[in-house]
Order: sequence, then C-alpha cells, then structure tokens
Amino acid sequence: MPTQNNQDENLLKNNFLQKLKNNELVSSMTVRMVKGVEIAQIAKTAGFDSIYIDLEHSSFSLETTSQICMAALSIGLAPFVRVPANTPEWISRVLDIGALGIIAPHIRSAKEAEEVVRSAKFPPLGERSAAGALPHLAYQSLPATKSYPIMNANTVVIVQFESQQALDQAEEIISTPGVDIVLIGTNDLTADMGITGNYDHARVDEAYRLTINLCKKHGKWCGVGGLSSRPDLVEKYVKLGARYVSAGTDMAFLMSIATEKAKQIQKIDY
Repeated sequence: MPTQNNQDENLLKNNFLQKLKNNELVSSMTVRMVKGVEIAQIAKTAGFDSIYIDLEHSSFSLETTSQICMAALSIGLAPFVRVPANTPEWISRVLDIGALGIIAPHIRSAKEAEEVVRSAKFPPLGERSAAGALPHLAYQSLPATKSYPIMNANTVVIVQFESQQALDQAEEIISTPGVDIVLIGTNDLTADMGITGNYDHARVDEAYRLTINLCKKHGKWCGVGGLSSRPDLVEKYVKLGARYVSAGTDMAFLMSIATEKAKQIQKIDY
C-alpha cells in the first residue's frame, strides 16, 4: 500500500522539471495554429517533453488553451502558455485553467521578473489568489496547506530575454527567486540589436554564453528559442550548457513537410 506521503507526491508529477534537475535536455513544441486537443498527443508521440501555447502570437481563446492544457496534463506532457502580457490577470488565469507554467515575454528587469513570480506562485512565494480545485490536481478539494506547496514546486516560470536591456541586467534577472528558466528569443533579440536574423553574429554568441554561464551560477536553466532553422547552433548552445530547446511551431512543422512532399511530386518525371 502506498503511504500518504507518496500519494501526496504523486498528485502532480512534473517529469519536465525532473529531467532538468537530472541535467537532461528537454524540448518543447510551440502551438500556434492547431486548436484541437489532438495536438497534445501528437507532441507526446513525437517525443517532445512539453508544449507551449502561444497566446502572444495567436488567436487562441482561453477555452481552447484550457482544453489543450488539460489534454497534455492527462498524458504527462508539460503544458506551458506564453502570455500576451505579463500581468496577474493573464498569468493567474492561464495557470488556473491548466497550464503548468508560463512563459513571460520581453522581460527587461529584475523588477519585472519578480512581478511575474508573484503572479505565478501562491503564498508565501507569491500573491497568486486561491482558485479552488485545480485541473492539475484532478479537481480534488485539498487544503491550501497541501495544494499550495505542490503547485509552487511544480509551476515553471520561464522568462524571455529578447533585448539588449535584458542582457545588461542578466544577472539580476536570472538570480530572481522563483525564476526557473531563461529562454532566449533569438529573433526578437537580433532585431533589438539591429542585426535582424544574423544568428552567426558574435553578439548572439556572447548573449548565449553570458546567459548560460549565469544560469549555471545561480542554479537556473537556459533555453534556446528561435533557432529551429539552425540545428547546428542549437547543438552548439546545448553543448555549452543550455538544457531547454524550443524546437519550433506546429505551423512551421506542417509547412515544412507539406512543402517537401509537394516538391517531391513536382519533381516526378512523367
């Protein structure tokens, strides 16, 4: 018979976090186009550790977001949501409806990172308000003394570096208590630097090395984003210490294979 402690530990098992703690590489697929819950199972079968629903760059409703998140939870796939604004009403709502973590875009200071953590974590780590029974815990009615520690331990806070300003305050942001992962948004970062799309530029390399080293120093993890077209650079930064890779979007995957198949047919000599 399992003990009560074991039962409590298994109320929410975050395999994504466990792999990171084991220094394993984790990956995610961005969901921006497919609104059906099937996308969660597709991502799981394909071998991804997580998905993140991109509310910053899509027309998804909160209802659709919730359904996909709960489908992911049910199969052990970590569902994250990139919020369109780093505000309590967005962060707390997506977490309440099934997200296991949030991706906060365009973080530029430690103060902004602290505000994100406060919105994502229950007391005493933050100011997230009680929402009653949660889908993450199978809608069990648990006392806050039990549910808050479980949710705080398993809710992943990912902040994005997408500007030189963020890099200038990198150590202050990365050392913020409650921040788990720093995901570099390479496309927006290069645009902000005035070197749009120049992934081979020395400043991009410097940004990754700085972030990776500071993440190691403060016990956090660095993520690689926006480099799905450059697997050579992804491999380079993983070997340097990055442990989270945002592999690309459902839209890009579909277009890539569809284009490849169409070209195969067009090349047939008849």
